[in-house]
Amino acid sequence: MEHQGDSSSSRTNAQHSKKARRTMGHTVQVAVATLNQWAMDFEGNVERILLSIRLAAANGATYRTGPELEVSGYSCEDHFHEPDTYMHCWEALVEIIQSPCCPPGMLIDVGMPVQHRNVAYNCRVAFHNGRVVLIRPKMTMCDDGNYRETRWFSPWTKERQTEEYQLPRFAAQALGQETAPIGDAVIATLDTCLGYEICEELWNPRSKHIDMSLAGVEIIVNGSGSYMQLRKAHITADLIRNASYKAGGAYLFSNMRGCDGQRVYFNGCSAIALNGSIIARGRQFALSEVEVTVGSFDLHDIRAYRGALRSRSSVAASAPAYPRVQLQLELAASDRDHPGTPASSPLGEWVYHRPEEEIALGPACWLWDYLRRSGQGGFFLPLSGGVDSSSTAIIVHSMCRLVVEAIGQGDRQVRDDCRKILADPEYVPASAAELCGRLLFTCYMGTENSSRETRQRAAALAAQIGSSHQDIGIDGAVSALLGIFQLATGMRPRFRAAGGCPRQNLALQNIQARTRMVLAYLFAQLMLWVRQRPGGLLVLGSANVDEALRGYMTKYDCSSADVNPIGGISKMDLRRFLAYAQVEFGLPIVAEIVAAPPTAELEPLVDGAIAQTDEEDMGLTYQELSEFGRLRKQAFCGPFSMFCKLAAAAVADGNRSPREVADRVKHFFRCYAINRHKMTVLTPSYHAESYSPDDNRFDHRPFLYRANWTWQFRAIDAELELLAKHQARLEEERAKDGAAAGGGVAPNGAGSSSEPAFFAAGGNGGGGHMTTATSAYQLVRQSSGLYLTGVGGGGGGGVGTGGADGPGQLTVGLTKSHSSGGYSRMHSSVLGKIKDRTGVPV
Repeated sequence: MEHQGDSSSSRTNAQHSKKARRTMGHTVQVAVATLNQWAMDFEGNVERILLSIRLAAANGATYRTGPELEVSGYSCEDHFHEPDTYMHCWEALVEIIQSPCCPPGMLIDVGMPVQHRNVAYNCRVAFHNGRVVLIRPKMTMCDDGNYRETRWFSPWTKERQTEEYQLPRFAAQALGQETAPIGDAVIATLDTCLGYEICEELWNPRSKHIDMSLAGVEIIVNGSGSYMQLRKAHITADLIRNASYKAGGAYLFSNMRGCDGQRVYFNGCSAIALNGSIIARGRQFALSEVEVTVGSFDLHDIRAYRGALRSRSSVAASAPAYPRVQLQLELAASDRDHPGTPASSPLGEWVYHRPEEEIALGPACWLWDYLRRSGQGGFFLPLSGGVDSSSTAIIVHSMCRLVVEAIGQGDRQVRDDCRKILADPEYVPASAAELCGRLLFTCYMGTENSSRETRQRAAALAAQIGSSHQDIGIDGAVSALLGIFQLATGMRPRFRAAGGCPRQNLALQNIQARTRMVLAYLFAQLMLWVRQRPGGLLVLGSANVDEALRGYMTKYDCSSADVNPIGGISKMDLRRFLAYAQVEFGLPIVAEIVAAPPTAELEPLVDGAIAQTDEEDMGLTYQELSEFGRLRKQAFCGPFSMFCKLAAAAVADGNRSPREVADRVKHFFRCYAINRHKMTVLTPSYHAESYSPDDNRFDHRPFLYRANWTWQFRAIDAELELLAKHQARLEEERAKDGAAAGGGVAPNGAGSSSEPAFFAAGGNGGGGHMTTATSAYQLVRQSSGLYLTGVGGGGGGGVGTGGADGPGQLTVGLTKSHSSGGYSRMHSSVLGKIKDRTGVPV
């Protein structure tokens, strides 16, 4: 009987095995979540994680992953030093694991910080059927750009090793589990194998997916916290695609979205790649808090792809193994359970947003998160009618368009947030302009130095976007302040045009700008009271990244605000954005705004016309500032190396002498040094540009400098002497060659152009580029050409209304008088608008 029983059992097992072979599938359905988390918002973060799990299960996924540090939020920063943070993360994890939203059989992992043996790690925590199965710590930290991960976390350094992690007592009791493996391991199911990279490990030269794929891992999972910069989206997509192309297999990338409490905007773009092709992807910009991207793939396709790579197979045969956590789980759906599950096909070419679209969408989404989470009732913006403040206003208008679109598509979260902000429980926006009228309050704060044209442009733009607009005069407030000074000192300052010295002239400009800041906060606090609505308004700043770099702003003036959506965007990109918005949003006044010369209008008018332009005051064009900024930050150039790179370009192009280049470089670094202190109080700005001078964390440099850069400038002068000697020899040789040929040859540099330095002779300062391989700008920003014809071209002209070089693109250009930069006045006005530090020698 016993023998018969064994025989019967064997036959039964064999029948089950044959049946399993017939019904076992090989198509895996997975889900990557894009979440808009908020640092330290454990309740909200848990709700969003659970919603993503429900959506993944509803779409038939057997595996769900999410972004980096999704339980706590990425930007907790020094809260990661607090034991409370780790305790609350485990409390949240227990609630997630025990939630009925987690279906039996689904493999799930979340990102959270974990302390093991008094060391903090950034981890993925995987669980299945109510049990933690693996804690995988991050092995490569990120410390560049805005990241400072080693301030809070340590890398796991024990490759292919695990240890036992003792769960906190309350978690162990709740889950009925004392320990879980922690370390560099992978998860093996009955049908495949899964391993982890975490964010920076994909970007690092020694990416972990290579070793794991050689060890037989077929699914690589990456939870990331990757923030948006202009022109960056393709880099992440290329890394994901190339990782799966070189190693073979599936690559699952999950990223955060939104503002979780910092200056950066996490831009989503979660994706699934298979064998070198993107088969599913999420959106880059959106207001939705939870987005789940589902993809399916055939495990046989992975094995066939890898098997055909013979060199890979040879290396894999000797690859060291990883510790494997074995799970009694099939990720692939059986034919019986899901007979219609298709394997995904490649999506085709990834379409990227152009920079002007990124400006329209990224800051708008960031502002929406900031507004709804700040508890305020809208925005207040001093609107001058210039490029910068107009760009800020239009970004808010773009935000309103996104809100209206999301509500129209049935997004209840956006609708409820909108009603909460406006304190109207029944509100449904009729249009973007109507919503803008409730959320955005603009004000033209004019003085006797303001022109009629800027006042009209501000009013016209406000009418076209729908903002609630006012036009006020502030001369009375300025006169009152000057009266106090005169009463105290017996002296009254005068403008330069009236015989005043530079200090008097700057003081009179500054008092206007600072008065606007005081009035902006007064109106922001009381305008909703006037409208009989609760709350206050957030004051928006509108200083661009180039002006911050140069210090071309008054400390604590109207550039001082609560947040600044354009503080990380260059003037050139803002012009490009405005041209896009003119067509895309239907704003005809933008043509006049872009065509007008940038001016602060802080000095007296001459016959009713402006007598002051920004580029003339700065002694540099905005295009040159962008160039200097990239060389300083991206190429890590000090004064000497910057001069060497630019002088080589100027000599090669023949449109500038090295002496002129040296003057410009010295002028830039003098101004940078004198004004660097202003970065310590820079309004928190949306991070968008890789050469941002933001002192908060992106650009850690001193704020007190020796402004004459004695040693560095002496090195430039020595190099100039060498270049001059070399140039003299070349001219002598050319003269001899010309005499031998019987003709005269003009010396190099004779009749040189009066255009700005470093740019092609045909450029007008509005968008030309350096034309030599020595340009670090070209090396680090390969696709930096303007999208608009006419900028950098030989012609002048304002904003063209008929010319275009593609759908939704305009011909934009500045006349030479608008963009020359006033080089001839550079030395006489070297202080320019270097306010507050006029006593510093330059």
